[in-house]
Amino acid sequence: MSTPSSLLSAFRPKVQERLYDFYEELRSADDLFWDRRTGAWIATGHAVVSSAANHPGLSSVRYPDIEAVPEELRPLARVLSRQMLYNDAPDHPRLRALISKAFAPRAVAALRARIVEAVDRIITAAAPTGRMDIVADLARPLPLTIICDLLDVPEADRDAVAAWSEPVAEAIGNSRLDADRNREASQSMADMLAYLRELLTRQDTPPAPDTLRATVTAQAGNTDQDLDELLANCALLLIAGHETTTHFIGNATLALLRDPDAADQLRRRPELMPAAVEELLRYDAPVQLMLRRARHDLDLSGRRIGEGQTVLLVCGAANRDPAVFPDPHVLDFERAGSGGRHLSFGHGPHFCLGAALARLEGAIVLEALLTRLPDLRLDGSEPPRWQRSLNFRGLTRLDVAFTPASGAHTGAMLATPADGAASGLAPAPHVGGCPVRPGAGEVAGA
Repeated sequence: MSTPSSLLSAFRPKVQERLYDFYEELRSADDLFWDRRTGAWIATGHAVVSSAANHPGLSSVRYPDIEAVPEELRPLARVLSRQMLYNDAPDHPRLRALISKAFAPRAVAALRARIVEAVDRIITAAAPTGRMDIVADLARPLPLTIICDLLDVPEADRDAVAAWSEPVAEAIGNSRLDADRNREASQSMADMLAYLRELLTRQDTPPAPDTLRATVTAQAGNTDQDLDELLANCALLLIAGHETTTHFIGNATLALLRDPDAADQLRRRPELMPAAVEELLRYDAPVQLMLRRARHDLDLSGRRIGEGQTVLLVCGAANRDPAVFPDPHVLDFERAGSGGRHLSFGHGPHFCLGAALARLEGAIVLEALLTRLPDLRLDGSEPPRWQRSLNFRGLTRLDVAFTPASGAHTGAMLATPADGAASGLAPAPHVGGCPVRPGAGEVAGA
């Protein structure tokens, strides 16, 4: 068996463009190997990744020793350590329960009309121009709008929320930042927490009903509840709730534009939209890695993992494992059973809390792009650009062109039903967005 390359090679821009070929090279050499440059085990096969994600001997705790973290990053690390994503049972289910009601099927379905309205506004504004940057004009503002609606963040404060989120997301996905960037991420998190504390304890304006702010405000009044935990997990929602959906929308749009036959199939057969969303998530996942750490010496896929060693689960590679997904590099919207097997939302107890919301936003956006922007295509003036991260897979820019609308209004899309499945793609009458250092655990999980 040949010695695999280091996962760190994925940082190179040329490798980012051919990332899944690179993953195939790693997996073909060994589906679980020790990477000396990262100081971690790298898992790339679907069987080992799915097994490890739910292994009782592997922990999701990201910072087992805060004092081992660079000093300028410790304030951020302390906050992350209070978030459900980086905790194990019994703390993880307790923290998850604090906000899980906001993502129940009925709560997500209630957001459908708001998502349709927001997408319609963006597409209507862009339609007469014939051009747009999918990331800046659609994929970034839409999820931020929806997650801020969910938290009842006033419109005037949303630019600040976005500005605080970016340095934190960068630090989570890239451990090779210099001290100044780490310091900026810690300060941004501190600013966000201070804002959330003021928002959630504000007395002058009551929270809108059925929002997460209303739920959290009620919990904040419970003297047995740690307010800092609530704030930390609300910050997680603000950051992860829009960053990952932004990446999914960009990645899915690029995949369809590079495969016109798949896009045409989806236009002709709108009933495929739910399956298409799952396949597009498998094909180019917005979150590529999960991190686990061995609680004690254990065996994993025939390898001996030492206590304290890090295991990086490369979900993006597992999603292209031909043992589970035949012809994995092909977009196949009729792929049997793939929706239940891809690992783009994680696996096990840490399965993504916002998965239903991300699916709904993705379906509504793709419907609008495919039906309301005629001759939608890549704008060749600028190649797609990927952000520099091992953990997050997302575009920083995606320029597209299309036939400009000749009239003042192009017609809004048909709203999707409450369960998030697309009901059709026909226009409807107008109805009114890292490398890791050994021992520090610097890659975000799912």
